[in-house]
Formats: sequence, C-alpha cells, structure tokens
Amino acid sequence: MSKPARPGVAPVSGTQPGLVVAGFGRHVLVETDSGERLICHPRGKKNQAVVGDRIRWLPSQDEGTIEKIEERRNLFYRQDEMRTKSFAANLDQVLILMAAEPEFSESQLTRALIAAEAERIKPIIALNKSDLSEPFGRAWIKLAPYRAMGYTMLPLAIKPKTAINPPDDAQTAALMDLLRGKKTLVLGPSGAGKSSLTNLLVPQAKVLTAEISQALNSGKHTTTSTTLYWVDADGDGARTTALIDSPGFQEFGLNHIEPKQLANYMPDLKAHAQDCKFYNCTHLHEPGCGVISEVNSTSSPSSISASRYRLYSELFAELSQTRY
Repeated sequence: MSKPARPGVAPVSGTQPGLVVAGFGRHVLVETDSGERLICHPRGKKNQAVVGDRIRWLPSQDEGTIEKIEERRNLFYRQDEMRTKSFAANLDQVLILMAAEPEFSESQLTRALIAAEAERIKPIIALNKSDLSEPFGRAWIKLAPYRAMGYTMLPLAIKPKTAINPPDDAQTAALMDLLRGKKTLVLGPSGAGKSSLTNLLVPQAKVLTAEISQALNSGKHTTTSTTLYWVDADGDGARTTALIDSPGFQEFGLNHIEPKQLANYMPDLKAHAQDCKFYNCTHLHEPGCGVISEVNSTSSPSSISASRYRLYSELFAELSQTRY
C-alpha cells in the first residue's frame, strides 16, 4: 500500500477557509476563522480530510462542502494489510502516552516512534502512573534506551480530577511547557490515560464533546473518533495551543514504511548504519555491518539494546513479507 495521496493545491474561488477539528466517517467538523463550527462533507464518496487539515469550503444549506484540502506539512498515520488509519495532519509533535501498569508494549512504542520519525514529527514519550513507585520504577528503567537516544521523556500521574486526586501542579506545568504554542497529537493504547489527560488540560472537553455529539444526532453522522481541543488562547484571543485526542490502539501497522528505510527511523541503529561495508545492508547478516558490530560489542556496553535490535529484526521481516 502506498502513502495517502497529497491533497490538490488548485485554487478554488468563492470558498472560505476552515480548520478540521473533528473527524467522523465521511464527515468532519470544521472551525471557521471566526470560531464558528459546522459540519462539512466531501463532494465525492470518500472523505480524505483529517483533523488538523486546513481546507476551503462552500456553504451548503446548514452545512458545508469541502472543495479543497490545503497542502499538508505532514500526515501521521498507521497502515496494516487491510486499511490505512490517518490520525491527524500538520502536527508539531506527537505525545506518546504509555502507562507503567499494566506494563506497556515496547513494540507499540517503537512503531509509533518510527511513524513519527518517518513524517519528521517530534515525538515526546510520557509515562503515566508515576504515583505507583514500584511498577513505575521498572517501566522507567525499561525506557532507558529511549532516553539515551535523546527522546524527550516526561513522568506523569494523571487521574480523574477530584478533591481526593488533585493534579500534580509541577507535572502539569512541565507538560504545558512542552505543549505551549504547538499542535500536539496525544497517542497511546487504550487505558493509558488519554481521556484523563484531555480533561485535565481542557476542563470544558466534556462539554465540547457533548456539543459535537448533539450536532451529529441528525441521523446521518457517526461517532467522532479524533478531536482537536484548544488548550489556551493568548491576550488578543488567538488560539495557540492545540491538543488532539485520538482513539486508543492495540495494533500499529507500519506497512507504509519500506523495510530498507526502517533503520533510518530508529536513531540508535541509524548512528551505526553509516559504518556498514555495503550501502544496501539490511543489518541482519551482512559482513562488515556497523549495526551488528555494535550489537555484539564486548569492549563497552552496546548503544543498541537487545530488545531494540530484536524489534528491528521482527519489523524488517514483517514489512518484507507484506511486499511479496
């Protein structure tokens, strides 16, 4: 399968600009430059607009028609053998939220990081449930290779906001420092705490979600799956910080990644791939391979952990198989 087609860039006269802030099946919720929101639908049978897209639209009774999707800076998506799932476009960063308990999947984390690297989107790794000292300690150690690679890491203890569970102000402040002025997709498996994070940073999220649901009760729209929330606004009312909440995932397909490009999206392997004897090295069996040499190094601790190299080998085999 190939990457989703880039939207066209031909000018359309008489249209109005808008930002896609929620997606549900064929239809999207669009925010105008004045802050009003309305449902828009594509002219054809298939909707290619995703949350974060800038579009041009035309009024059509009480709704709108998408005439053009502006050119994207990036598109974050996953792809398995059967389908492509686009999360959002024009992102500044992806916050990958994992939980210390139950134990997170390193395979899921690695796949999400590779997808972000492939689109040149900055990833941030957040580990939730820092209040559970023992499981959190184990998980934090498990993430040591990712800290060594230079990924931004953040401990969190997100719980439903109540008098019994007041938010950790220091953690919230550190998180906001990373999010301020950026469009951030929050990604993670079900149960990691994405909804609690959204409700913490966007207190009116439930109200906004209810308003969207009410707008969808016309009988022809399905449930929203990805939603953009404005976290703050500066003094003149301009909105600067956006949080994009996405549905949880249990699998993260990377069929859009070429096997031979895989190492380029894994910083620990990429650092040694330039030392390979052969330009088309797979880093699996070739003589003179810089990656294999580093993995097998005995003179000093390897900068490529055994689990990371195993994940690379498994992903390479998986992606190679889907192409034959």
